Amino acid sequence: MAGSSGEQAADYRSILSISDEAARVQALDQHLSTRSYVQGYSLSQADVDVFRQLSTPPADARLFHVARWFRHIEALLGGPCDTGEPCGLQASKGRRVQPQWSPPAGTEPCKLRLYNSLTRNKDVFIPQDGRKVTWYCCGPTVYDASHMGHARSYISFDILRRVLKDYFQYDVFYCMNITDIDDKIIRRARQSYLFEQYRDRKPPAAQLLEDVHAALKPFTMKLHETTDPDKRQMLERIQHTVELATEPLEQAVRASLPGEEVDSLAQILMEEAKDLLSDWLDSTCGSEVTDNSIFSKLPKFWEEEFHKDMEALNVLPPDVLTRVSEYVPEIVDFVQKIVDNGYGYASNGSVYFDTVKFAASEKHSYGKLVPEAVGDQKALQEGEGDLSISADRLSEKRSPNDFALWKASKPGEPSWPCPWGKGRPGWHIECSAMAGTLLGASMDIHGGGFDLRFPHHDNELAQSEAYFENDCWVRYFLHTGHLTIAGCKMSKSLKNFITIKDALKKHSARQLRLAFLMHSWKDTLDYSSNTMESALQYEKFMNEFFLNVKDILRAPVDITGQFEKWEDEEAELNKNFYDKKMAVHKALCDNVDTRTVMEEMRTLVSQCNLYMAARKAARRRPNRALLESIALYLTHMLKIFGAIKEESSLGFPIGGPGTSLNLESTVMPYLQVLSEFREGVRKIAREKKVPEVLQLSDALRDDILPDLGVRFEDHEGLPTVVKLVDRDTLLKEREEKKRVEEEKRRKKEEAARRKQEQEAAKLAKMKIPPSEMFLLESDKYSKFDENGLPTHDTEGKELSKGQAKKLRKLFEAQEKLHKDYLQMVQNGSLQ
Repeated sequence: MAGSSGEQAADYRSILSISDEAARVQALDQHLSTRSYVQGYSLSQADVDVFRQLSTPPADARLFHVARWFRHIEALLGGPCDTGEPCGLQASKGRRVQPQWSPPAGTEPCKLRLYNSLTRNKDVFIPQDGRKVTWYCCGPTVYDASHMGHARSYISFDILRRVLKDYFQYDVFYCMNITDIDDKIIRRARQSYLFEQYRDRKPPAAQLLEDVHAALKPFTMKLHETTDPDKRQMLERIQHTVELATEPLEQAVRASLPGEEVDSLAQILMEEAKDLLSDWLDSTCGSEVTDNSIFSKLPKFWEEEFHKDMEALNVLPPDVLTRVSEYVPEIVDFVQKIVDNGYGYASNGSVYFDTVKFAASEKHSYGKLVPEAVGDQKALQEGEGDLSISADRLSEKRSPNDFALWKASKPGEPSWPCPWGKGRPGWHIECSAMAGTLLGASMDIHGGGFDLRFPHHDNELAQSEAYFENDCWVRYFLHTGHLTIAGCKMSKSLKNFITIKDALKKHSARQLRLAFLMHSWKDTLDYSSNTMESALQYEKFMNEFFLNVKDILRAPVDITGQFEKWEDEEAELNKNFYDKKMAVHKALCDNVDTRTVMEEMRTLVSQCNLYMAARKAARRRPNRALLESIALYLTHMLKIFGAIKEESSLGFPIGGPGTSLNLESTVMPYLQVLSEFREGVRKIAREKKVPEVLQLSDALRDDILPDLGVRFEDHEGLPTVVKLVDRDTLLKEREEKKRVEEEKRRKKEEAARRKQEQEAAKLAKMKIPPSEMFLLESDKYSKFDENGLPTHDTEGKELSKGQAKKLRKLFEAQEKLHKDYLQMVQNGSLQ
């Protein structure tokens, strides 16, 4: 029972009279230990007075009576009173209330940062309109086959797009263009058209030879003027090939060989000289090509091939695709407004952007991406195109840095009507007009290859901001890194020009994507055998994990058995799992660092493998629910990255598109029955000692099932693991296994042969009596003693004591060997 309030007040007064704070709190704890102060306890004014003297409960755990008393009164009063005003209404009632709740401190959430070429820094990504992201990507100029350089950009941007959309949950609107009007397209289309016409005319051999020699003259001049080593090497190879094909035809014509032989040689020369003749025909007859449809046929064909390549690479199609040829009216209007705003000028039927006036404007800046490149005439001329850098065209500009918005068409070029006369769009204006039409005055992301930064993207920015009269047409500019081939620049002259179709003949789309994922999207990627081998090993490593987890999940278990008690090993693996998920998230926030993500995922699988191996060694079943959660997470991430295309609930799909789930669910029960039957047969064969049955069982595993895409893995004392694996992979594994076994056999035979030769050599040496061993060395010695020991060298000089001593030791060693030989003969141990 609690004492009276008067007794409590007296006790409290004696406590409050203690001057030392520590001693006062100690006395209060001693006092409170003698009475009840929680259950059924009503506060007195004395309690309130003492409570006011304390700001917080004591930190010393031994003073728990004071701490408990303090929290109880604090809950009733709501905290110590700062003034002398009565706190007593609540105190007198003594009602219990919930203690004050404090939220956890938490951690600062990780923010997505992207490397922005406009700042050359990793900037926090903030879309302009909530979760919506507007994105424009520069598409291909379609005049030839898509190559691995294209794959570098479009796979990388596909990964970035998927991560923003499916991981960070942004609503991405992705726009890409197709450049189907361009100097390269115009020249290639004319050349193809003129060469086809020339070949259809079937010129006589003499005429063909005359034309080839005529074409070689300007070609040779072009070769001598070329300074670029790669381009020069390519031109030299063309010249050499044409000369080699020309000589046999000239000899055939001089010798008046039969027509069939001459025609055959002429056909060879026609094909070998195709590039040479096409260029010559274009220079002499190109201006006569006037039909616009000729210039649309070529890009239409290569655009279709490009889309096929992107689909084969599992690159998502854009939400909207724009073609330059379909946006000419919008481009004309765009150019007109730039002129109206004072940043463009017409000259001789063309329209140019006034870089000087734009740069002089207070609200604009020219060269935002690569300011150090402004004035680089070589880069600027490459941006203008081969057909637009003649002396008369360059003289039309007010400044050498100005660039074409609209080009007056020359004979042999496609044209469209406009206020400045018939012409065609400049290269840079195409993207500005199309992106501006669809995405407006400011977009969130603009993407393209690293080599497009200047002049293309800098000019895009300038003319777009001149049109919209703003300085924020693009908020984040993303540029993918270069691609090299085995450390070298990709070039036809170096014979390392690899098309996407060629690459897909050697590796799957998933393997190519894994290689890209294992590198930073903004850095140079080297496409080489080492790079692809790393990707192949990664794929195999992950696939084996998925197959092992599937095998564990197939083991029969009742519903309650799915939930097993967690031991320390499961708790540790689960902690590692969540640590890795956090590490993956941080890496994705850090400029979508897929290289780090892939390594974190690899480490997580390694930890799972160690866990499964430890369970296997202890003859204990791994925790299926935990492993399934990890495998599903990894599958989810690989789907986000586009590395898993088909519908697959767990791991890489088996078979072709759309067959994965059906194939596995259909055949696995039968394979499981086969595995169990085989295991039973093997057990009986071992008990009854029937090796022929065991051999047949091994043949089923090693020779028959791999052809069907099935792998049986036998483990001593454990059930056979059944895995569905890609047939080609299994066949390669089988061939590699045979190669390794053959190598082992060859090395074993080689070792046995060497041992046999050594033993034969040793035996041959043992047969020689010591008295004869030096007599055979007449090239070294000329005189011997009665035992056959040398005494003089070939020049007749007597041997030194040191030499004689050395020879004596050899003599004694041979004497022992020969004695052993005679003993072996006597014993009959020689075969």
